[in-house]
Amino acid sequence: MTNPKERTQKSSGGLEAQAEAQPEEIQGVAEEAPAVGEERAKSPLDEVMSQAEKAYAAYMDAERQVARAYHENELQVAKAYKRAEQQASNAYDAAVAQALNEREEAWAKALKAREDAIKRSDEAFKNAKEAVDSTYESSAAQAARARDDNIAKAWKVRDETIEQAWQIYSKIAR
Repeated sequence: MTNPKERTQKSSGGLEAQAEAQPEEIQGVAEEAPAVGEERAKSPLDEVMSQAEKAYAAYMDAERQVARAYHENELQVAKAYKRAEQQASNAYDAAVAQALNEREEAWAKALKAREDAIKRSDEAFKNAKEAVDSTYESSAAQAARARDDNIAKAWKVRDETIEQAWQIYSKIAR
């Protein structure tokens, strides 16, 4: 299928060649006409030729208008394409900017969650360490008291045993 603009150019090219040829023929006829036409003012052939020339001029003018309309349509289509292309580009830029913002927000939330988890973990570790240290100190203090009590009991038993031994020795030695 051929482009309407090309068809217009092709047909106008052929018609222009005819138009160039016809004025010569018309001139020739016009030159002959005064010799023959001096007798008459206007012949029917002159009227038909005049009408044909007017019709051909109107046709050529209409063809130029059609070509101009095609050209204007082509410009409008190109402008519409550029607008659509710009809108698509703007939509892409907006989507990328939004995705970037969402990514930044997600990273910020993830970092905050990480920091909060580290804080909670540090707090849990600190509390566990304090609990372990407290339990250790309590157990060590309790073991020290038990040791001191056992040593005191052992000394008491020792003292009582020595006292009994002296009492027995004193009874024997007397």
